[in-house]
Amino acid sequence: MLVVEDNPFIALALEEILTERELIVVGVARTLDQALTAAKTLEFDVALLDVNIGGEKTTGVADALKARDAPFVFATGYGRAGLPEGYAEHALIEKPFYIDEILNALRAAIAVQAPGKTATRSSP
Repeated sequence: MLVVEDNPFIALALEEILTERELIVVGVARTLDQALTAAKTLEFDVALLDVNIGGEKTTGVADALKARDAPFVFATGYGRAGLPEGYAEHALIEKPFYIDEILNALRAAIAVQAPGKTATRSSP
């Protein structure tokens, strides 16, 4: 999975907890440029995408994930009002969050992925 989170403490904690849950974290992006590159080039089954990275909305990253038909879940402390335009109904978990919320949201995102597409790594 791909984790996009600019707070280094949250990113590290997420990576450790998800790895403990036997998920394969293939990348942690902390800047918008890193996130865009990862969204376009890395192979992963699902992404957790912070809505705001370094004061900038991650709309371009969401667009890149959507273009790849890659399932993802937004994470934000701003609720639905903080989601990028065009994504108001997209999967969302609100900060502060619990690991079970993240895992359930990731499972749901994978479950509704495009028909015929199958996960290639361990699912959450």
